[in-house]
Amino acid sequence: MKAIWNNQVIAESDNTIIIENNHYFPADSVSADLLIESNTHTTCSWKGEASYYSILVDEQQNTDAAWYYPDPKSAASNIKGYIAFWKGVKIEA
Repeated sequence: MKAIWNNQVIAESDNTIIIENNHYFPADSVSADLLIESNTHTTCSWKGEASYYSILVDEQQNTDAAWYYPDPKSAASNIKGYIAFWKGVKIEA
């Protein structure tokens, strides 16, 4: 699977985990140089607190377009170390 935004591959892996129709990519499959840490946090009742990254490609920023669970609840422990995308990031096979 590939995560693509602004014609740039942000992540690529054959080992994504699908939860609630979102592909979670292993962190080491994501181009960390394209991510900017965000101060945004949200809470999911069963996964826990999510942290966010913005994506920067060709001087264009997609704010809070990637999220991850640094310390997920036990029900979602399988996505620790994984990152998911939204806000126009295309997921393709």
